[in-house]
Amino acid sequence: MSKTIFITGASRGFGKLWAEALLQRGDKVVATARDLSSLDDLVGKYGNNILPLQLDVNDRAADFAAVAKAKQHFGSIDVLINNAGYGLFGTVEETSEQEARAQMETNFFGLLWLSQAVLPVMREQGHGHIIQLSSVLGLITIPVLGLYNASKFAVEGLSETLATEVKGFGIKVTLVEPNGFATDWAGASAAQTVAMTEYDGVRAAFQAGLTDEAFGVPEATTPAVLKLIDAENPPLRFFLGKQAQPWVKQNYDGRFAEWANWNEVAVAAHGK
Repeated sequence: MSKTIFITGASRGFGKLWAEALLQRGDKVVATARDLSSLDDLVGKYGNNILPLQLDVNDRAADFAAVAKAKQHFGSIDVLINNAGYGLFGTVEETSEQEARAQMETNFFGLLWLSQAVLPVMREQGHGHIIQLSSVLGLITIPVLGLYNASKFAVEGLSETLATEVKGFGIKVTLVEPNGFATDWAGASAAQTVAMTEYDGVRAAFQAGLTDEAFGVPEATTPAVLKLIDAENPPLRFFLGKQAQPWVKQNYDGRFAEWANWNEVAVAAHGK
């Protein structure tokens, strides 16, 4: 049975790849983008099965209006994929107030507004699946992406809480956590702070770690995402790529060791 999927950030990268794969197999897709011309090729190929909507996810009212249009047009929304977002490259000290707020507006608040907008539709249906595109950097961090890390950590906390709140309505929530992939996320889609020379060494170390092996092939994610969408009992957290799980495990093993070393002090702080 075909599904209706609402996907943000469908102009390029993961969003466009997944939108086309869903259309190819006969699903109906509500595809949002800031520039609707980026969806002309999909509209030309798939006609009435795609509803292109111009949307800036930072605009809460526009988010609610887009969900209402999608519901009116297709009659239901089975899956929301909150894919819109971008990376802000720069150290914490270099980041301006405007850059920090803009990063959180898109990566966190845009996702929040769309999640809120779709919940009444899914509650009325008695089913739904909200897929939040997080990142492995929502679980661990690397330098030079501090505000991006923070935005994805916020998405993780929000979405884990949401999953417990809406389970009784038949609504599932999944956090998709990719490692690096060779999209334009770090290129044309990215924003850059004004560099301070004091952090040249930090940036050089960061760049040295960006090997070809660290980046997966975007097209290879499509079968995995389709399986996730079709799963009767999807996971709360779902890694994409071979680097993510080992990297997180290594990091968390270190955390547990450090917590254990300080546990006696922590227990004494309880006071009774």
